Amino acid sequence: MTTTFSRTDTSVVGRWWWTIDRLSLAALCTIMFIGCLLILAASPAVATRIGLDYFYFVKRQLVLVPPALAIMLAVSMLDMVSVRRLALVGFVGTLVLLLLVPVMGAEIKGARRWINIAGFSLQPSEFLKPTFAVVAAWLFARARARGTVLAFVPPIALWGLCAALLLAQPDLGQTVVLSAIWFTQFFLAGLPVILMVIGAVAGAAGLVMAYHTFPHVTSRINRFLDPDSGDTFQVDRSLEAFYKGGLFGQGPGEGRVKQVIPDVHADFIYAVAGEEFGMIACLIILALFSLVVLRGFAKAMRETNLFVMLAVAGLFTQFGLQAAIHMASTLHLMPTKGMTLPFISYGGSSLLAIGIGCGFALALTRKRYGRVDP
Repeated sequence: MTTTFSRTDTSVVGRWWWTIDRLSLAALCTIMFIGCLLILAASPAVATRIGLDYFYFVKRQLVLVPPALAIMLAVSMLDMVSVRRLALVGFVGTLVLLLLVPVMGAEIKGARRWINIAGFSLQPSEFLKPTFAVVAAWLFARARARGTVLAFVPPIALWGLCAALLLAQPDLGQTVVLSAIWFTQFFLAGLPVILMVIGAVAGAAGLVMAYHTFPHVTSRINRFLDPDSGDTFQVDRSLEAFYKGGLFGQGPGEGRVKQVIPDVHADFIYAVAGEEFGMIACLIILALFSLVVLRGFAKAMRETNLFVMLAVAGLFTQFGLQAAIHMASTLHLMPTKGMTLPFISYGGSSLLAIGIGCGFALALTRKRYGRVDP
């Protein structure tokens, strides 16, 4: 990437350019571009199948790509204190929306996860993850500074509240991602061993309870362990798509999986990449996500500010885990879970929320000279 900015440029944009992680920024922009290509490849067939305009999903997604990119860039220009304040405001607003979802939310496939605001269908849980990562990091940093076990009560209570609101929808997948963010930060913050053991036991018990409580969870796990126990049509077609794609794919527009899988433009879009563009393209996508996540964790581990380290680790845990769940589901490496592939799958809430989260991460990993820890 080239620029006309001088290192002596003291403008906001000039300072931003010379302090931002430009390699991670380039990788994220490339992922967004790949997402646009795959939405063009996958969504027209879905729109036609359900009686919508051929480019219905394409137009809706591409309209939101520029705002998502603009949000990511604007947020990445913030300093540490501004990131924390914005995350706190966003977190409180998201909690309010989550409390309204059971009352005002639309029920889809037995779950209430979306709420309509000004004609736009919003999924609050998507915005909860990045804002929670920053707010929880701040609480953990304060708890570590105080150095007592009781100081960890606020971040524990915060996780409990958020997990309860997500399970009420119910949304086990988002709860797992949120819990992974929280446990990663708790571990890096130096949690007491006894709390780690309690957390591990509670997590295992929670999964067992979810298996016996939520019928869709029971069905998905059973079908993963024993394909003969239920319908595995979507996973079978997904695996077939990867097989037919081979190394270099069938070619743009030549895929067949998008003709039969209902939500292929969202939950199984990685299979479209495999069938039409091949294993090489899938490995490139995997490499881009790996580059962003590993580079982010490398920067986090070199950070001297505990709040920044925990926030960055939590944000990249969310980004990487969400991508891993999507890819693993399409490859039948885990039970199927409707999880979007960041910046690639169709979904306005996901696109904008990931833009905010990546903006937070880019802002917190910027080079800071002569800084004073907040």
